[in-house]
Amino acid sequence: MTTAARRWQEWAGFALGLWLAVSPWVAGYAAHPAATANAVFLGLGLSLGSHFQAALDECERQWLHLAAGVWLIVAPFFLGFDDMVATATSLCVGSFVAVLAGCAMSVSRQDAH
Repeated sequence: MTTAARRWQEWAGFALGLWLAVSPWVAGYAAHPAATANAVFLGLGLSLGSHFQAALDECERQWLHLAAGVWLIVAPFFLGFDDMVATATSLCVGSFVAVLAGCAMSVSRQDAH
């Protein structure tokens, strides 16, 4: 993957993770424990993962990001979020994370061929 594309995706993943981690308080759904715990845990994980990219190789990292994105998309239904803002935040961030991971995996495959 080109350096410019990698940096853009790393910064986007980092920013999305930070937003997700603080969203319970900023968006006002901190009173919902399952939604708050999910957002903080995955948000910090995404941010730290994006910041410390060197720990895993490209393929493993993108698969983990894809899994985190998919989890964020399904989490409101599995964890029973009862707040629309929490649900919307999880769905939006999860969608962006999954799309970024998919794009990164596609670019990596193209570079390999």
